Amino acid sequence: MQKTINITTTNREGLYDITPQIAECVKESAVKSGFVNVYAQGATSAIMIQENWDDSVQQDVVDLLRKLIPKGIWKHDVQDGNADAHLKAGIVGPGETIPIINGKLGLSTWQNIFFCEFDGPRSSRNIMVTVSKA
Repeated sequence: MQKTINITTTNREGLYDITPQIAECVKESAVKSGFVNVYAQGATSAIMIQENWDDSVQQDVVDLLRKLIPKGIWKHDVQDGNADAHLKAGIVGPGETIPIINGKLGLSTWQNIFFCEFDGPRSSRNIMVTVSKA
């Protein structure tokens, strides 16, 4: 099964919890044992598995990437001012693969799936979800 989910982002940079949407895709697929691949369509966005309990962890991720890759000092900034977003997305990566165990996401208690926005806000961001049997 393959499905595109769409989200809206409200900040230039941020992590958006998409775990419920991914869990719904797995449920719709009826796959009991397999994998789900989550892929961000966009050169300035990414997918990350991160702690879900404390929002400060997600803010720490954004703050770390801002410190490592500051805005406004890269060659590509001459084109459209978002070189840092491309670099952040490249480091984090466009996708994650999560096992499906007994029809559910094989995440630990403290893990969720996050869409990482590095060049928002955007009215529309597409995420490809592919569910496969083992």
